[in-house]
Amino acid sequence: MAIATKERILKVLRAFNPWWSSGAVHPEFAKEYRRFAYYEAMKRLQQEDIRRTIVLTGTRRVGKTTIQYQMIDELLKQGVSPQQIMFCSMDHPLLKLSGLDDILECYHENVWADKKCYYFFDEIQYASDWDKWLKTIYDIQPETKIVATGSASPALIKGSTESGAGRWSVIPVPTLSFYEYCSLIGVKVPDLGPDIRPTAFLRMSQQERTAVMLKLSVVQNHFNRYLQIGGFPELALASNDLMAQQIMREDVVDKVLKRDLPSLYNIRSATELERIFLYLCNVSSEIVSFAAIAKELNGVSRPTVENYIGYLESANLIYLSYPVEMGGRKVLKAQPKIYIADAAIRNAVLMDEDILTNPIELGKMVETAVYKHITAFYYQQAARVGYYRGGKKNNEIDVVVDYPNIQNILIEVKYREQAPVPDDSAICELSAEASAAIIVTKRADDYGVHHAPNGKQLARIPAFAFLYLLGNAEKHGYKGKE
Repeated sequence: MAIATKERILKVLRAFNPWWSSGAVHPEFAKEYRRFAYYEAMKRLQQEDIRRTIVLTGTRRVGKTTIQYQMIDELLKQGVSPQQIMFCSMDHPLLKLSGLDDILECYHENVWADKKCYYFFDEIQYASDWDKWLKTIYDIQPETKIVATGSASPALIKGSTESGAGRWSVIPVPTLSFYEYCSLIGVKVPDLGPDIRPTAFLRMSQQERTAVMLKLSVVQNHFNRYLQIGGFPELALASNDLMAQQIMREDVVDKVLKRDLPSLYNIRSATELERIFLYLCNVSSEIVSFAAIAKELNGVSRPTVENYIGYLESANLIYLSYPVEMGGRKVLKAQPKIYIADAAIRNAVLMDEDILTNPIELGKMVETAVYKHITAFYYQQAARVGYYRGGKKNNEIDVVVDYPNIQNILIEVKYREQAPVPDDSAICELSAEASAAIIVTKRADDYGVHHAPNGKQLARIPAFAFLYLLGNAEKHGYKGKE
């Protein structure tokens, strides 16, 4: 007896699409706060001259499904017929047994006959031959628009370069930026205007910088909690921080390591995957050697380490930052720095109560947050985000934004009470060939300009202000003036 019958599929679809009868998305699903990725996705969906399938990618619990519900809510408010919009999660047990053709056939036979419609597929990577189906739908249903989500981004991006070349737009959905976190929990910040971003600090007078810092003083007290649990919308709003971290461990880490990745990549030993991820949590923000990890984790081969790190990157649990060459100087072999995708994930895994009082651990958390914010900010631009290490003293610059044919932006994280910058530091020596150089500091009063020996000015900005100002620039980039 067939399990995935048309009747059962239709029953599941009706449960997923209550607006077919009610005419509206339940407010609990279409939450009021809109993330930056929502505006980007709506802009792509409603662009008439260039048609694209939209793919939202990011780890669990970052709000990809919520963004889909918000898009559906907006379409309904614009007058689109409720039956013209179909949402389904390919992670549903019954739908995993069905083909996309069965699901779409059931929808069009029973709900909406016209092929001018909107498909919303959640966790699309669980559908068999999903990339070929998206290509087919795009090619033979020119009036159909598709929004899909997935938690395994390289698989989705690979599909976009093969089956989806010229057809897909992949939009990363990272964990909440500090700006989004403050907006979500209702922190009221005086308007900064569209031109106030970190690099603008170099063009301001000290009085103008002070005025900006006074406006930002209201967000300073929220920074430590953001570092602990603030990257995930649902958990940011939780009243019990310890419970929030436990939920993160269960939903974000355990389900991805023990269920999602093993099923997607046929991993035989989830235990080895967990051991590697735990190791990476301990060395986040450090340069790593795959061979050294294999040696440290006795019994795990180097190819396994390399493969599993690729899988963890695919699940958006880690970032890999590679060295950037500057000024013709040789760089280290292509050994990456590893960053856990959100400092809150690392905290939930390590369960170290002293993280916020340990200067070294706190510095790792802040550098992780800085890297994540910069990567998210520059993803739409033709820029690579990496690090520099080299020169006579093998000095390092934590983050380098590498523009083709344009001078780079250099960022060094000095998250400590006293944050001196030596004259022979790499960021001072290389600042002359950069468009901007920024020192990210700790104290709220540690801002202004540092003068390098070569005459170049480096901006000093406290970490909470640096991250918030990036978000301010990102907001105005997506939404325009408000």
